[in-house]
Amino acid sequence: MPTLPDATALCAQLAAAMRPSITPQTALVGIHTGGAWIAERLHRELAIQQPLGSIDVAFYRDDYNQRGLHKGAKASNIPFDVEGAHIVIVDDVLYTGRTIRAALNELFDYGRPARVDLAVLVDRGGRELPVAATWCPQTLALPASQTLVLERDGETLSFRITEK
Repeated sequence: MPTLPDATALCAQLAAAMRPSITPQTALVGIHTGGAWIAERLHRELAIQQPLGSIDVAFYRDDYNQRGLHKGAKASNIPFDVEGAHIVIVDDVLYTGRTIRAALNELFDYGRPARVDLAVLVDRGGRELPVAATWCPQTLALPASQTLVLERDGETLSFRITEK
């Protein structure tokens, strides 16, 4: 079993990598649930001026009829004008690219941003769509039978590996 990445350290590395690109027009949108937790931290750490957004992509996934709604589903909340904005979509783990595709589809229902970047803590490879993160402090190879899951206990974030 691979050594699990330190989620707290990765959040700090991600913030440091993003800092030079943050402007007053930058807005963060975290994908429920793990991405939203990371986006909360980045929003504070980077002193983002725009309100924090969150997005639940369940209805936009191409496998919705197989997966349905996940436990803890929430309505998306984009409390800023998307039109012409610089938006950073934040997620915990980048794998196939399908979640990011769904997030982009939903985001564009709110308007046409000037630019969209992607920030993730871990890229585990296995892409099915041509999606790449702008910022990613860790890559980790896992077999398709395993899932890397971000968990939250209060302010503590940690990873665990589960078998599918």
